[in-house]
Amino acid sequence: MTYTQVGIMAVIVMLIVDMWLLRTRLITRKVFWVSYAIIVFFQLITNGMFTGFGIVKYDDAAIIGSSSPVEGPPPFIGDGRLAFAPVEDLLFGFAIVLLSLSLWIFWGRRGVQRTPTAGPPRWYRRG
Repeated sequence: MTYTQVGIMAVIVMLIVDMWLLRTRLITRKVFWVSYAIIVFFQLITNGMFTGFGIVKYDDAAIIGSSSPVEGPPPFIGDGRLAFAPVEDLLFGFAIVLLSLSLWIFWGRRGVQRTPTAGPPRWYRRG
């Protein structure tokens, strides 16, 4: 399975989780899309740094496009890349953000950690 296929599958699974499993329906809210626009801006910056400086490298056969055979950084835009990183990274980023926010809302609706606590766990006793 390629990076592209896994990225598309992650987005589809998270849409199903958001709409029907957890029923948070975040993707139908304007506030989600505004928040996601801010997040994707910073995702492009960090992805660009990691990929542009060569810290993270991708197999050309597993992503959309193919980098030139010449050594060096990948193109900034084009050849299946945006800010040096493969466009598939945006798919994974979307899935991760949607999962995190959906779980946050899901557990928040059920009252998990509604009242913050501080200090050692309640079961902890000094002997």
